Amino acid sequence: MKYIVGRKLGMTQIFGDKGIVIPVTVVEAGPCVVTQIKTKEKDGYDAVQIGFEDAKKNATNKPSAGLFKKAGVTPKKVLREFRIDDNGTAEAPTYKLGDVIACDLFAVNDIVDVTSKTKGHGFSGTIKRWNFHRQRMTHGNSRSHRVPGSVGSNSDPSRVFPGKKLPGQYGHEQVTIQNLTIAGVDKAKNCLLIKGGIPGPDGSLVGIRTAVKGGKK
Repeated sequence: MKYIVGRKLGMTQIFGDKGIVIPVTVVEAGPCVVTQIKTKEKDGYDAVQIGFEDAKKNATNKPSAGLFKKAGVTPKKVLREFRIDDNGTAEAPTYKLGDVIACDLFAVNDIVDVTSKTKGHGFSGTIKRWNFHRQRMTHGNSRSHRVPGSVGSNSDPSRVFPGKKLPGQYGHEQVTIQNLTIAGVDKAKNCLLIKGGIPGPDGSLVGIRTAVKGGKK
């Protein structure tokens, strides 16, 4: 499985071969370095850990500093790991400590899954969070225009059933969008152009991997 970490820069549009406008999301993908290789004998599973973006030395604890020193790389802010397939078909087993993973890991028309955190909206009411309809603005309704209304029966069952849509934390949750297409690769600027939109605000961390359910168009 191919995997790389980046940051969402924003959206723009490009023109396809037939002059059709294609909306794309620009992601600064990498460069990432291999900081640790986990094996089934030592760690219980096969995986590769990569680091993204340089960090200050005084902001790195001793265990992490020893990990970076062993790999021969500078301290990194973001660490992510991805599993290696047991069937031996993944590219990850060829990685070595200190190897650099750049955006050219992917090619145009590759199908990928993108994981990031959605925009956070804080504590939100049911109208904003669940698209509830507001109540009447007149005819005896005062100061109850945006409340959710009844949430259950009184004496029986005398409780609110689990899963009831209520006010609460909205957004800032990890979401994966599957089967997106790579529309362009700019190695000079370490950028990937991904067709369509991806979750999260500009500047948020993004994980891009080979599509689990897709192939190559």
